[in-house]
Amino acid sequence: MVRHRILRRLLPGFALSYVGEGMSLLAVSWLAIQLAPERSAGVWVAVAVAAYTLPGALGSVLFGRLLNGRSGAQLAAWDAVLRAVVLAVIPVVYLAGALDIALYALLLGLSSLLRSWGSAGRFTLIAELLPQEHRLAGNALIGLFAEASMLVGPASAAILIGVGGPVLVIAVTAATFAVLAITYLLAVPRSARTPIEQRQASSLAGFTAIWRDRTLLGLSVLTFGFFFLYGPVQVALPIHAVQALGGTAGALAAFWTVFAVGAIVGGFAAGYLRRWPLWPATIAIVLGWGAALLPLGLGAPTGLALAAFAVGGLIWAPFPATTMALLQQSTDGTMRAPVLAAYAAIVTLSVPLGTMAGGPLITGIGAQPTIVATAVLTLAFGAAAAGIALSRAYRSKRGKQEVHDQPGEPGQGADSSVPIAAGTSAAYQDQL
Repeated sequence: MVRHRILRRLLPGFALSYVGEGMSLLAVSWLAIQLAPERSAGVWVAVAVAAYTLPGALGSVLFGRLLNGRSGAQLAAWDAVLRAVVLAVIPVVYLAGALDIALYALLLGLSSLLRSWGSAGRFTLIAELLPQEHRLAGNALIGLFAEASMLVGPASAAILIGVGGPVLVIAVTAATFAVLAITYLLAVPRSARTPIEQRQASSLAGFTAIWRDRTLLGLSVLTFGFFFLYGPVQVALPIHAVQALGGTAGALAAFWTVFAVGAIVGGFAAGYLRRWPLWPATIAIVLGWGAALLPLGLGAPTGLALAAFAVGGLIWAPFPATTMALLQQSTDGTMRAPVLAAYAAIVTLSVPLGTMAGGPLITGIGAQPTIVATAVLTLAFGAAAAGIALSRAYRSKRGKQEVHDQPGEPGQGADSSVPIAAGTSAAYQDQL
């Protein structure tokens, strides 16, 4: 991506917008606290945070007919424009004295309507511009920006909140997305920003394609389960920090800090995994993350638990890059963007649903047992995925062996009896 003529021009815009995204993690909830009635502040904070993410899943369906067939650059740019414009409205309305908590949540929801399509656009653009052997590295670099923003963004937001309040941070976030939108306009040639095909008729084309393709469906189920089982950890870890780790914010911050450091190292490493078989590597990540949670859940000394959590971040980080590479190689130009948008919607829903499931679980069995249960379920889920993958590989190998063992005509090999469809390219016929 650094050497690519178009993509290297986009890298500053990518980096800046991810910093803005990291800053918004703190600013969105902080402004909600200021705007909401004190008695219901917790509810409104949850609503605001959800409004900033979940409508993206709805947008993947609502705008399917309009956006199917668009190029990656178009999809990503339109998401950046929408977020820049709507987020910029928030400080304007606030300064006018007309911003209340309900309007604030509504504006956050509007800003995120194209979130799934924006994610699909970024990774579609990488697939359009990079050869297959370099897509994993491109995906990893995008993931690295996302992980690094978790370190830089909240700290920057805290400084700006001290200067001008959370509204200033949201204004800066809007500016970062405006810069990204302009970068798409200036860096990507017009030929790469035009529709790549005739638009699909169905708004559910991406979900339909996933449902009908065994590989895409398996990958989507694996991703949903992995992120769903991550959701309870987000709830259980803060409570565990209060109950068993001294009750200080520093203890909680230490866990997320070492996780982020491990994830940044893992993000770098992900770019060099292109010679690894992606399916086994992806399943191994699920198993490794489950194993990394066990020391924390089993009450290991804090130092050991921190080290395991850092290793967990390192293992976790390549997952988005490897899964996206599998999606990119399993789709083509006619359906890639709708499939990636549907996949992004699945990811968008999985973590909040897991987080909501974590609340009753923690109430019922406690925070530390919840972490153990999540680790065990993740290991079981990964083991099931590994079993299915091995079974399919065995059946595929056995089927190929049976075809190879079939006798051909006298003087011919077994493969010579395979009919070649009309219109098959000469190069492919040579391969056959």
